[in-house]
Amino acid sequence: MKNVQKSKRANKSLPFFFKDEFKVSFVIIFISTVLLISTFSFDIVPPILNRGIQPATFPKALLVLIISLTLLIYYLSIKKPWKIEKKLPKPFFLTLMSFLIFIIISKTLDFFLAISLLSIFVSYCWGEKRIFYLLLVSIIFPIIVFIFFETILGLRFPPGIITNIYYQV
Repeated sequence: MKNVQKSKRANKSLPFFFKDEFKVSFVIIFISTVLLISTFSFDIVPPILNRGIQPATFPKALLVLIISLTLLIYYLSIKKPWKIEKKLPKPFFLTLMSFLIFIIISKTLDFFLAISLLSIFVSYCWGEKRIFYLLLVSIIFPIIVFIFFETILGLRFPPGIITNIYYQV
């Protein structure tokens, strides 16, 4: 009889707030919410000094995006639970290493060269082997970043090999 009771208890699932998916999502959403609230105290720049959008608008939009994506990931984790990994996969560590290389290349050579190499390397490490798509990502992703920051936000990028060519023309 005791064995039956133990097996019933073993099959009983934990409440949602004890599960890892909830804990991770809660921490991300809590920190993002605190940061989002703090952006409401940012100063408003006069229109004559403002190039693009207000300084507080970009962090607000980014934090709302982070909260929305976290909620989506939490919803997906409920539908298909996370599998428990004994150790992290090799591409994870290669991606972390690539961010360090990105910082070095962007500071010494050029930001757009660094973002192109990062996009190729990360895509390759996580399984994309088709050269056409790797090259497509390395060209389109930096162009989208450039258009977003240069035209919408009105920000200039630091000088480098590729940015010097653009700003001189």
